[in-house]
Amino acid sequence: MSIPFKSPSWFSTRRFFEQKLQDLHKCTNLSHIKQLQAQIIKQNLHQDLYIAPKLISAFSLCRQLTLALNVFNQIQDPNVHLYNTLIRACVQNSQPSLAFSFFFEMQWNGILADNFTYPFLLKACNDLKTVEMIHSQIEKNGFSSDIFVPNALIDSYSKFGELGIKKAFKLFMLMKDRDVVSWNSMMGGFLKVGELREARKLFGEMPERDMVSWNTILDGCVKAGEMEEAFELFQKMPQRNVVSWSTMVMGYSKAGDMDMARVLFDRMPVKTLVPWTIIISGYAEKGLAKEAIELYDQMEHGGLELDDGTFISILAACAESGLLAVGVKVHDLIERLRFRHSIAVCNALIDMYAKCGILDKALGVFNGMVKRDVVSWNAMLQGFAMHGRGKEALDIFSRMKKEGFQPDKVTFVGVLCACTHAGFIDEGVELFYVMEKDYGIVPQIEHYGCIIDLLGRGGCLKEAFRLVQTMPFVPNAIIWGTLLGACRLHNAVELAEKVLDHLLKLDPSDPGNYSMLANIFAAEGDWDNVASVRLRMKSIGVQKPSGASSIEIDNEVHEFTVFDRSHPKFDRICQIIDRLREDLKQVAHPKDTALPVEDAELVI
Repeated sequence: MSIPFKSPSWFSTRRFFEQKLQDLHKCTNLSHIKQLQAQIIKQNLHQDLYIAPKLISAFSLCRQLTLALNVFNQIQDPNVHLYNTLIRACVQNSQPSLAFSFFFEMQWNGILADNFTYPFLLKACNDLKTVEMIHSQIEKNGFSSDIFVPNALIDSYSKFGELGIKKAFKLFMLMKDRDVVSWNSMMGGFLKVGELREARKLFGEMPERDMVSWNTILDGCVKAGEMEEAFELFQKMPQRNVVSWSTMVMGYSKAGDMDMARVLFDRMPVKTLVPWTIIISGYAEKGLAKEAIELYDQMEHGGLELDDGTFISILAACAESGLLAVGVKVHDLIERLRFRHSIAVCNALIDMYAKCGILDKALGVFNGMVKRDVVSWNAMLQGFAMHGRGKEALDIFSRMKKEGFQPDKVTFVGVLCACTHAGFIDEGVELFYVMEKDYGIVPQIEHYGCIIDLLGRGGCLKEAFRLVQTMPFVPNAIIWGTLLGACRLHNAVELAEKVLDHLLKLDPSDPGNYSMLANIFAAEGDWDNVASVRLRMKSIGVQKPSGASSIEIDNEVHEFTVFDRSHPKFDRICQIIDRLREDLKQVAHPKDTALPVEDAELVI
């Protein structure tokens, strides 16, 4: 008689959990993770050195570092694998100092680092000196021969500018063995500092290339604006994936060649959400509403699951071009799908509506947000500021402080701009001088630019000029240009000439500076000096580019350039402008000096 064999209960439980927990470290559903954790504790497996790292990784992916630390603290004798997992979790959750503290704790407890510890730790380095310190530890402990470690070092060095790249390349040249990752990391490092030529040379010397190699150099050419070279490489690629195609579509979109971008997009064998977002954003950024809407409808009906990144990218492009129609369409879809409004998506909607001039809609989105961050407040504040609604902007600033949000440097740029456009000189000056005292924000050059603009527009030219001379930064062309604009507004000829001298030292080839000075002379009736400025421009070969403006009508953006007659309704437009000119002459005050000098700006 045979007796049936029954597996021990501990073995059955372990096998059950191994099956159930196999992919736990990839799980991003916090509720599911907590349910599994409850079962783990119930089965007294919470100290298991196989399960604990998986739990820590899962909590890390959900941005729940506190829960990950709780798991770690329940282990009496953690091993190097558990420490590595926790160090990586700290890095993933933007806690580099904590990552280093656990590394030091590990060493104090006599647990030796392995070849996985240092690559994780290198991601926590915030400066070149720290990378060098880790590098010395790697050399001391004999991990330089493990190719995984020096590859991580090359990647880390490459994050810290030209000096970091030099150290990375030195390490690369000293490596006895290199794999394709070594070459790709070094090539990517050169591209980070804009060294396309060096990256291209390295690419040519590679003993073998993979898809990452081709896509890296392709992306480098595209970002450098070298589309001809990028296209040549694209044609030579032995294989292409969706990243390769998307990179080329993005490159041509950024270069303004939407026809070529569309040709490549249409030829893509497989289209994910990324290329759809790129092409629609490209059309939206160029103000081509018809094409953007057509493709947006196709994407929507194609069954793709849209995400935050898609909405934010398209809305940002609409904000850039002022293409309201597409932005409204995106908003309608978000509402129709009952899409979970993330703070970032709401912020993008606020920014889009504000830049398109629909402030009521922007405020509606803002007031409807369940949660806000500082970016939300800044977007709404800047929206009011750019449209001259200074009182509403300052009201938002007051609400922000009452609700416990700490203003940042971007907030104060918005507040000072609001005061500038609304003419609130006293309020703006007061806010500028309490920035550091009350909020701990040291004014940067952009804040000085705002306050100089405020004083200049308000007619306080002497105070503005004095501030430029005493500010703790070397004034750049923007600062002097702002002051020159104020001189033009108030016809301050003598000060304008002084300001122009400073501007010409910084940027002698900018035609706008000469043009502005000529207009100041013209407003004073000083035609001799107007002629002198024109002659000076001609003698150094400076020519003012034609000004352009755009307007959206019936979902189409029309652009107009000075002297451009290509618009199909050019004659009708000119008739309307002539009629408006006659109407303006009847209502304009004869002594109104704020009106531009007739013809002066057209000839410069």
